[in-house]
Amino acid sequence: MINMPAWQRCLDAQFGSPKPGKYRAQPEDFWVDEQLDFTPEAHGEHLWLRVEKRNQTTLDVVKTLSRLCGVTPRDIGYSGMKDRIAITRQWLSVHLPGRDAPFELEQSLNALGVTVVEQVRHPRKLKRGVHRTNRFVLRLSGEAIESEDFVSRWEALCQHGVPNYFGPQRFGHEGRNLQRAEALLNRGWRKRDDRQGMMLSTARSFLFNELLSARIADDTWSQPLAGDTLMLDGTQSVFHIDASDATLQTRAAELDVHPTGVLWGEGEAGEGDAAVYEARLLQDYPGLCGGLERSGVKQARRALRMRLLEPQLAWEPDAVRLSFALPRGSFATAVLGELMLVS
Repeated sequence: MINMPAWQRCLDAQFGSPKPGKYRAQPEDFWVDEQLDFTPEAHGEHLWLRVEKRNQTTLDVVKTLSRLCGVTPRDIGYSGMKDRIAITRQWLSVHLPGRDAPFELEQSLNALGVTVVEQVRHPRKLKRGVHRTNRFVLRLSGEAIESEDFVSRWEALCQHGVPNYFGPQRFGHEGRNLQRAEALLNRGWRKRDDRQGMMLSTARSFLFNELLSARIADDTWSQPLAGDTLMLDGTQSVFHIDASDATLQTRAAELDVHPTGVLWGEGEAGEGDAAVYEARLLQDYPGLCGGLERSGVKQARRALRMRLLEPQLAWEPDAVRLSFALPRGSFATAVLGELMLVS
């Protein structure tokens, strides 16, 4: 059985292990705002709601909207999953052709800790992954922020980027989602057993994190290697390189391009120096790799590094407040993991 490892931190070689710290002692310590890069068109069959929720998961809100509006959960769209113990703002859409939302909708949501900030019509359902960034404001406390290297750690992340790990929430409590994924892939993945594809995502996320951890250990995670596939910063555009050169090294140092790691699935094997890390995954985790290939999921790429957007640090009595934005699909917990030890 595969257990959750302790993945490498990029700052340990420079600063040593961080000190223990606290975050999310209360929902107000972890604030997230989902940012679209377009404006709904103000007409159409779908009612788009921008909501602010406290102590509610995205799926909790979906279930509530389904009940209140008399629609099935599949008639409700959302772009990303947001944390429960947090104050989060995000968009959801409800398919309501030819009718308005129930009169009591906002009052009923308010009673559950959900506020409708904005509502507007749009011709299409909100699809997964269409938001551009998430804006975070995090309040941290504890021994970590009292350490003399805390600010230096933060400045290093702002300058050089952050390992783009999938956060621990992807793997469930004590890594139980990973154990479920391993068991499902070993017996043969079937859609009816994993309708949302969560187990496939869990397995791919684990393998990606393993590859990233190995490249951090070798200090190759932020610079292009021969055979790498690079991603342009702020986009999903990728290009393959046969060899690295001074120009690419400079672009990587300036956070213009990032090396990528494989999201395992059907596809061609890598080549060059970068392929060594993929071959190691296949050797160490043949069950996960083989099971993903047999499932039919297509190979994809994910940047090994993320850039902090508009980072800010402000001191408070006995706490520090960090503000930054991340590309969709990136985890604030990966940032925290470089700054402090979290349980």
